[in-house]
Amino acid sequence: MAASPLERNNVRISGSGRQPMMFAHGFGCDQTMWRFLAPRYENRFQIVAFDYVGCGKSDFSQYDPERYAALEGFAEDIVEIARAAELKDIVFVGHSVSSMIGYLAARKEPELFSHLVLLVPSACYINHPDYEGGFAREDLEGLIDLMEKNDLGWAGFLAPLVMQNENRPELTLELEESFCAADPEIARQFARATFLSDNRDDLTPFHPAPLIVQCRDDRISPQPAVEFVRQKLEGSVLECLPIGGHCPHMTHPDETAAAIDAYLERENLPRKS
Repeated sequence: MAASPLERNNVRISGSGRQPMMFAHGFGCDQTMWRFLAPRYENRFQIVAFDYVGCGKSDFSQYDPERYAALEGFAEDIVEIARAAELKDIVFVGHSVSSMIGYLAARKEPELFSHLVLLVPSACYINHPDYEGGFAREDLEGLIDLMEKNDLGWAGFLAPLVMQNENRPELTLELEESFCAADPEIARQFARATFLSDNRDDLTPFHPAPLIVQCRDDRISPQPAVEFVRQKLEGSVLECLPIGGHCPHMTHPDETAAAIDAYLERENLPRKS
């Protein structure tokens, strides 16, 4: 039996504001990864957090391998959540692959979205002759091969590469444990949809211009990949944080919030009515 989108995706709504601000987590994570950032906006926005199906406390019985074989399936979930919760004028904050998922959702149903905040986005993680995505295809296929062999060594390899913060080893451990706690088959399919996708041709300008937050030393979304997104989303606002890693909302929430706050002020958000 199909569950409601709000139950299926373990949607949590809080805050005293009227305009929704939706936070979407990245691969192998869940909504708890936003705990250092999202509460800062509860006095100004209606905070909407959720878990993708197969992550966190979502309803795993609702997982559909065919639907979630591509990022468009996750984007459809976001649209369904918005409609079920009667949300409009959403300020969408997406981390990593959720930047592309949120963009696809906003392109599909633009009337639901007000603004996009894209944290360390990439339209394609694979290197091509004229494009630097950060990884050789065989390296990503090797990672997925480890996952298919149920070798949890992939989590120990990927977590420090993503977090890249030796001063906060507990965050790397948390991410590794999150990876290991995932259903192996679902994690493999999400990894395929994330790392082998190519959304470069999907990118067209979005209005109002999105905010793109980049980290200076990010091994997952290197500067050329983020710059590609910026160029495709003409007029987008780029904030480059002088930090390393791929999870600025966890390792450097103050700097991340400052970038978002400047954008919100520039865009006169939240809306007054």
